[in-house]
Amino acid sequence: MKYFVISVLCIAVALSCQQKHKTEQRDIKTTALAGAVFGTRYSVIYNSEINYAAQFDSLFHVVNTTLSTYSPDSDISKLNRNEQVSANRHFKTVFQASKRIHAETKGIFDPTIGDVVNAWDFGAEHHKFLTDSTTIDSLMQFVGFDKVKLAGTTVVKPLHTYLEFNAIAKGYGVDVISDFLVSKGITNYLVEIGGELRVKGQNMQKQKPWRVGLDEPRFDGEQSVYKVIHLKDEAMATSGTYRKFKVDAKGNRYAHIINTATGYPAKTSILSVSVIAKNCMLADGYATAFQAMGILKLKPFLKQHPELKVFIIYENEMHTLKTLAFNGFPIE
Repeated sequence: MKYFVISVLCIAVALSCQQKHKTEQRDIKTTALAGAVFGTRYSVIYNSEINYAAQFDSLFHVVNTTLSTYSPDSDISKLNRNEQVSANRHFKTVFQASKRIHAETKGIFDPTIGDVVNAWDFGAEHHKFLTDSTTIDSLMQFVGFDKVKLAGTTVVKPLHTYLEFNAIAKGYGVDVISDFLVSKGITNYLVEIGGELRVKGQNMQKQKPWRVGLDEPRFDGEQSVYKVIHLKDEAMATSGTYRKFKVDAKGNRYAHIINTATGYPAKTSILSVSVIAKNCMLADGYATAFQAMGILKLKPFLKQHPELKVFIIYENEMHTLKTLAFNGFPIE
């Protein structure tokens, strides 16, 4: 009987502790913030009652004044005007990550292709190709990220080379906010900027892993969810061609992502590439590169990079949506 009483007491204490733990979890304050940034929207959810909106705005401002080609007073805009610029830690981080992706993809990812991309937006008619090959050829002679160097805090580049990190900067912005939250002891968060995101821990409000949606490729401009997946302690970025594309006279659709070897948009069947990586900057950069790389080159590349989880949505010859998942991408 003595042992029975002890057993009952132990169970009662255990149940009491479990109930207290559940009550404490329910009492954890969660803050949700949202706003405009980088020409899109951001949202952040984290387990703290402290409002960090002012700090977020300050961090966004620093990233913007460093990397935004849309701001004439940013460091990168000054650099493109060949003005003297001292590279800060944000510039160095993005520059070095871009060098890594550029080398690994053998130049398919190239931050010096921006002027060529801008040229393809010229023309009075919607979806009309720029047919002046002379213009493209003249711009392509200044393309090549291997020509750009970072010596300490000094960026060395050819006089007419145009540099931009728009294909990776948004993901970096996600990482900046995520790292700030970690520095404040936040163990559960979701940070999202324009569809690129990074999570840690779980959704404390629901006591479940973070659930995020993959967009369904749609050409009508509407938005709907194709798949829902769970993420934990990782980042994801998606690059899609179904909203920005050009169509030739034969009805062939070409991606807005330019072939860095030719300067021309490449015909592609890939509609969407989602990449899960350890941080959002890398996920963002690789997602852009994989769009341009194409499925045939991507398969052997991902065998060499098992740390990258990738999900592709593409069209077959019958215009039916097909998918491919690599390296354990969590499709349910």
